[in-house]
Amino acid sequence: MLWSLVKIVVFLALVVALTLGSVFLLESEGGVQVTVAGTEFTLGPLQSVIALVLLLLVVFVLLKLAGLLVAVLKFINGDETAITRYFDRNRERKGLLALTEGLVALASGDGKEAMAKAARADKMLNQPNLGRLITAQAAEIAGDRKTAESAYKALLVDEKTRFVGIRGIMRQRLEAGDTDTALKLAERAFALKPKHGEIQDTLLQLQARKQDWSGARDTLKAKARQGQIPRDVHKRRDAVLALGQAKGVLAEGADIEAREKAIEANRLSPDLVPAAVLAARGYIEQGSHRHAARVLKKAWSVRPHPDLAAAFAEIEPGETPEARIKRFRALIKPQPDHPESRMLMAELNIAAENFPEARRALGDLVETAPDARVLTIMAAIARGEGADDAMVKGWLARALSAPRGPQWVCENCKTAHAEWAPVCSVCEGFDTMSWTTPPSPDVSSATGVGMLPLIVGQSAKPAAPEDDADVVEAEAERVETEEAAAPKPAG
Repeated sequence: MLWSLVKIVVFLALVVALTLGSVFLLESEGGVQVTVAGTEFTLGPLQSVIALVLLLLVVFVLLKLAGLLVAVLKFINGDETAITRYFDRNRERKGLLALTEGLVALASGDGKEAMAKAARADKMLNQPNLGRLITAQAAEIAGDRKTAESAYKALLVDEKTRFVGIRGIMRQRLEAGDTDTALKLAERAFALKPKHGEIQDTLLQLQARKQDWSGARDTLKAKARQGQIPRDVHKRRDAVLALGQAKGVLAEGADIEAREKAIEANRLSPDLVPAAVLAARGYIEQGSHRHAARVLKKAWSVRPHPDLAAAFAEIEPGETPEARIKRFRALIKPQPDHPESRMLMAELNIAAENFPEARRALGDLVETAPDARVLTIMAAIARGEGADDAMVKGWLARALSAPRGPQWVCENCKTAHAEWAPVCSVCEGFDTMSWTTPPSPDVSSATGVGMLPLIVGQSAKPAAPEDDADVVEAEAERVETEEAAAPKPAG
């Protein structure tokens, strides 16, 4: 609409300019005198301009006729294609002009105009693939997916444009949600151009979504071999894929292979918490407690996490609370002031019924980081120290509205997950999980506020995580029940 208005305005401006120019020339004095064969011709200003235009037109026609005459003479002398080449050059010039205009329209985002120019160029030039390339991309801009896919399919015939056609159809299939077909097309495109960065990334993402961990590791290896990914990122993602392999074969019942994959994942990325936990449990099943402890300590020194503590407890499931406190001091030694270390020691001291020491271990977290877990621990400490029910309820009430603390959060869509996974279940992003506090405070915790002493020493396997609010509400109900059941004073 705007472009049409601009063209109308320009046309009117040209008409006005020509009219004013004609009036000016008519009112001007003087002119041009031309003598031909003794005859003089006097031309006024306007007549002179018209004569000049006609002269230029005649020169142009004569040049064209001269070119045609040269082509005819060459044809007479035996050049059978001379006349054909003459007309082909004209068509080629028009085709190249249409092609140029199509590219300009494509760059400006005018999909319909670009398709029209591409169709004209296709008629003029003997290079149909050029027009198809523009048509396909212009159709995508215009939202005409059917035309775009048809153009991309036509490009599959020529070996030179086959990759472009496959890539275009792959993108169409991805937009339509047909990931199975997109995966097959990505594999074909990767076979044609294994160094293409976009195809590598797309293939890796699709293989991870389909849990083709072995294929994804091969793709990642090719990407690293060509220097398109930093070495540390490659090791981290390879560890994530190896961990995905371990979880997959574990689900199939192949414990030994799962253990090997988990240990490999931990070797590639010692700070990857799920890999460290799975590797440690593999060592525990083998009876190699020393190796399990070393894996967990190394991971804790980089990134303290409650899952690491749960796995560390499984090394000695039957020990006393006092012995457990002594053994866990070696785990938290690299980072004793980390909030996770302080909450862990507070929980262990609660299990040992050493409530003053649990309060000292918790320190100032109630003031500096009062999340639901910290406040629930304070409720347990208050009950253990003999505080009245009103104080215990007060801590629990604060815990209900407090932030839930760190969780497994997708860096792309910011969704919190109960468990770590190689691929986000919401946005399907690969290797996007990080242990962090979610942006929204009302998201339930992945690990819950169920305290570690509730699982250590009772079972080699940690209990399933519970929702923070459920845990706190259950504790509040228990307090109210005990209060109601308490004997009432006489009269």
